[in-house]
Amino acid sequence: MELVIVESPAKANTIASYLGPGYRVIASYGHVRDLVERDGSVDPDHDFAMRWTVSDTRSREQVAAIAEAAKHADRVLLATDPDREGEAISWHIAELLAARKAVPAGGLARVTFNAITKDAVKSAIARPRHIDQALVDAYLARRALDYLVGFNLSPVLWRKLPGARSAGRVQSVALRLIVEREREIEAFVPREYWTVDGRFEGFAARLVGMDGRKLGKFDLGDEASAEAARARVAMADFKVSSVEVKPATRNPAPPFTTSTLQQEAARKLGLGAAETMSLAQKLYEAGRITYMRTDGVEMAPEGIAGARAAIQRDFAAAFLPEKPRIYRAKAKNAQEAHEAIRPTDFAARPEAHPQDKAERLYALVWKRAVASQMASATLERTTVDLVSGDGALQLRATGTVTLFPGFLALYAEDRDDPDDEDGVRLPKLVAGDQPRLLEAAKAQHVTEPPPRYSEASLVKRLEELGIGRPSTYASILETLKDRAYVRLEKKRFQAEDKGRLVTAFLERFFERYVSYDFTAGLEDELDAISAGSARYQDVLRSFWADFHPLTEQVLEQKPWDIDAALDEHLAPMLFPPRADGADPRACPACGDGRLALRIGRYGPFVSCSNYPGCRYRRSFGANGAATGPETVGTLESGEPIYLKTGQYGRYLEAGKKRVSAPETLGAIDAALARRLLTLPRELGLHPETGKPVIATMGSKKPYVKHEGTYADLEGLEELFSIGMNAAVVKLAEAASRPRFQRQAAVPLAVLGTHPETGAEIRLMNGRYGPYLTDGTTNANVPKGVAAAELALDEALALLAERAAAPPAKGKRKAAKTKPKVKPKAKSTAKTKRAPVTKKALKA
Repeated sequence: MELVIVESPAKANTIASYLGPGYRVIASYGHVRDLVERDGSVDPDHDFAMRWTVSDTRSREQVAAIAEAAKHADRVLLATDPDREGEAISWHIAELLAARKAVPAGGLARVTFNAITKDAVKSAIARPRHIDQALVDAYLARRALDYLVGFNLSPVLWRKLPGARSAGRVQSVALRLIVEREREIEAFVPREYWTVDGRFEGFAARLVGMDGRKLGKFDLGDEASAEAARARVAMADFKVSSVEVKPATRNPAPPFTTSTLQQEAARKLGLGAAETMSLAQKLYEAGRITYMRTDGVEMAPEGIAGARAAIQRDFAAAFLPEKPRIYRAKAKNAQEAHEAIRPTDFAARPEAHPQDKAERLYALVWKRAVASQMASATLERTTVDLVSGDGALQLRATGTVTLFPGFLALYAEDRDDPDDEDGVRLPKLVAGDQPRLLEAAKAQHVTEPPPRYSEASLVKRLEELGIGRPSTYASILETLKDRAYVRLEKKRFQAEDKGRLVTAFLERFFERYVSYDFTAGLEDELDAISAGSARYQDVLRSFWADFHPLTEQVLEQKPWDIDAALDEHLAPMLFPPRADGADPRACPACGDGRLALRIGRYGPFVSCSNYPGCRYRRSFGANGAATGPETVGTLESGEPIYLKTGQYGRYLEAGKKRVSAPETLGAIDAALARRLLTLPRELGLHPETGKPVIATMGSKKPYVKHEGTYADLEGLEELFSIGMNAAVVKLAEAASRPRFQRQAAVPLAVLGTHPETGAEIRLMNGRYGPYLTDGTTNANVPKGVAAAELALDEALALLAERAAAPPAKGKRKAAKTKPKVKPKAKSTAKTKRAPVTKKALKA
């Protein structure tokens, strides 16, 4: 019996159905080992030796099952995916089997196939090979680099930027792209311009020349000049001076690579990169498409033949080129460039109108692959110039006619920001014609800033810069969203303030490591490792020699030095020039103080230099967005309503009246603000106690309260509509529960074990929010930090900081004396407590 190891159960089931008796197929459930989750797992002092551990309970159970099955097998076939990660999984399994002395007499063999079809699988098994150590080394290098950056740069962020999450090697560069685009948008100054069109029967032509000179984009810069030009066009007679017809050909795009699939799925289907790859994985494991992590555009001969057969079956003869189209990959690393993504069977046509997302993605893959082998589209581009009778005015009309659609009959590639370069179809015109002018019209335009990145355009830009590799793009984008560094708004990435601050910090103190050229160059070095032309230890050594001293140097920086450096770096964003020419740093409260950036325990803010005499403070934000509180409306009395942000979130203020306005409410308009300021609502007196029952808004959600009992409400509608009877029922239900329902026995998560004591590090839910504990020390999770995203090293740092801190004032334990029984011993008891207090303080 031969044992076949693959990654997933779905893949195992498909392959098992092809192989039949004599083979047993087991899934590893992805990677079975990972680096130990603590500092020192990559040791730069010992040639970057790595310490591995079996990832979790399921992996331990699966490794044991694989080892047991291997002992009874004649040979083990490692059939994981045909890329760097797949090679690494096979290497890990081989290492574990060798350590457990479970390698069978027939040994281990590596088999790879680009498509999960019966022929492909059997052909691969007939041609086994050894594990490709160069690909394994490339995996080791990337894993070690990411680890070294994470365990050395992230602690710098935690200490210098409270609330900031970890920084990744490639994610930080992708974040910088998004932040820089945000800066471009903020720095953009809109500019007005006008155009004038002459509208004729059947077409329109634009004014492009006047008085012997070509009109530039901004030559008609205001309405007056545009109106003068329009009037001249309206009064003139025009004749066709020339007609230029040029044939044009448009060729089909090659079949999908990983990045182009992600881009088109985002444009055409509205799918994110991660969802696209998940759906593609399912299609691959079902044997419907070839491997979906690839930077190659070639199709295997059988794929080309299948596509041409589909064209011959479904289209007229003119749509099938005489010779097959051959595409060449532009990938830098040929060893990781596989066949393009295509259907395994072109006879399996997609549904006409698929509704399921996976089916829609399959249809996209099928159409793109078939179109790539179809005939080119034949076009005719026409340019018509018209001149006025006196020769002073020149108009131009452009258009395109599709003479033969070719591949466009099946598939057309979308653009992120489409333009009208193809124009419209023009009527038949020849030189000397005098078409009748129906009217002349002017139109105002305003230049627009560059668009924010969509998932498709960001992936395209990363690929252009050579940053990351196609298989990593989905995880890069997901990481940025998960860390709340960016948000997707109308399918475009918008940088959050936290992301902007992290980028500014990295640009200021780690500029080289977030530069595009350095990151792309490092990718080239990693590719050289996978090609076998470089040693991974040499690449790591070169990186570490500069990176590690820099992290130590930044850690030694004083907080006020960090503040000053970031204040200077972010000045264009925080303190842009004011329209009235006044000093943008002048304090609006006291007048003579200067504003500056400060990094506090709860994050960044802008405050006055005259503190504590002047307590002016505003939130960190782009463009100095809040030079003071935002005015959202007025009360009926005319008193302004301000929307402010405090330590516990947003709130509304009008005079001496304040009420919470949590972020969950979204935008606050004047009507909603006035309604909220009517809170709290007294619903009446409780029937049992005679005390008032109140409905109001909390810092996170609305609630009702009565004598220390609180009950949550569902939303604004219930807040303003709930009556006394419903409130009493809710309060009774709340009162029937334990006052503080602790979850100490059931941790929210177990992050790992303490490297010194071996104690479990648990994330708990407490009365005042989430906290960490090792059984001895408890540490609150700081505000602004996502508890669910805490890593073990972050938790250890918080616990160590709490253990080293002196007892909080007023929290010391009282000495166990009996002053009431023996009053005269009071002084003695006090004397005995002193050493205990000092010892506690020293601890």
